[in-house]
Amino acid sequence: MRLGTVGLLVLLVISVVVAPFAAEAQPAAKVFWIGLLGSSSPTEPEASRIWEGFFQGLRELGYVEGQNILIEGRFYGDRTERLPALAAELVALKVDVIVTGGATPTALAAKQATRTLPIVFTSAPDPVTEGLVASLARPGGNVTGSSNLNSELVGNCLEQLKQAVPGVTRVAVLRHPGAVGERTEGTC
Repeated sequence: MRLGTVGLLVLLVISVVVAPFAAEAQPAAKVFWIGLLGSSSPTEPEASRIWEGFFQGLRELGYVEGQNILIEGRFYGDRTERLPALAAELVALKVDVIVTGGATPTALAAKQATRTLPIVFTSAPDPVTEGLVASLARPGGNVTGSSNLNSELVGNCLEQLKQAVPGVTRVAVLRHPGAVGERTEGTC
């Protein structure tokens, strides 16, 4: 996961959690509850670097665990069969948003567990084909996230970036020719 992707994911999580409350007067002490669903806990060495970027982005936006956000995680390790039960646990806890790490099955498990809680996936090669969203133009439902994009969708990606970060004037795209998934031209 690139730092740019992490920043975009943090922005998505915050906008999904905070937007419904913007029209209502909320107490300043509102604490948002973020549910993490993934293969590895942020405390595990192989995952700590990836999750740390997410937490750093939250901190940069003024969100501090224990003060205005709480984090509740469920991690399946190498036992993917546990995904439906773990996603259901987060739904039962009534977290404000579920952030999924890892592969598409994690996001699909969260989507199957709830049609109402917002879900933010970290990466999906093709969220339409994989059944996460109805379309890229109009995803619908309660699922959003970051996707690997092919060359036909780069314009759409830049338009979404301009909406998410008004005033952006320069964008760089890094590419690794010959990498897994060579059919993609860039990653947003």
